[in-house]
Amino acid sequence: MRKLTSSDIKELNLIKHYRIIRKWACKTNQLNDAELELLIYFDCMGLFTKQDFKIGTYSYSWDNRRWNKLVKEGWVVVFRNRNRTTQKYNIYKVSFKCRQLIARMYRIMLGEEDIPTSTRRNKIMKGLCYTDKVLITSIHNVNNDKNR
Repeated sequence: MRKLTSSDIKELNLIKHYRIIRKWACKTNQLNDAELELLIYFDCMGLFTKQDFKIGTYSYSWDNRRWNKLVKEGWVVVFRNRNRTTQKYNIYKVSFKCRQLIARMYRIMLGEEDIPTSTRRNKIMKGLCYTDKVLITSIHNVNNDKNR
């Protein structure tokens, strides 16, 4: 198997529309940028502990409610519960809902799927504020770009 190089990733144009796709994913799922990027980090890890979460949050703004929000809203689920004798701590994994969102973001980045443009599936398309109106234009540009 051939090793992946930086020019291979550049040719894929994987990061070309990342910002717009990230904004769409965050707005649609009531997440902020730090939470979404943390979920992508956890998805790459597979299984993780709360200590891994603390290590992963060093590069983000401090939010002591972030962990509880991700667990409460179903983005992170318990893989193995602790039992206080042999397992001293819980082991977590990202939920099915989270894996589906991340996979969908990858499909959009690769051009296999478009960002939804109906108001039912994408609340940005209602254009309630100025940033939504700017994002609408950007979303149309992403969907029309065939070199993704």
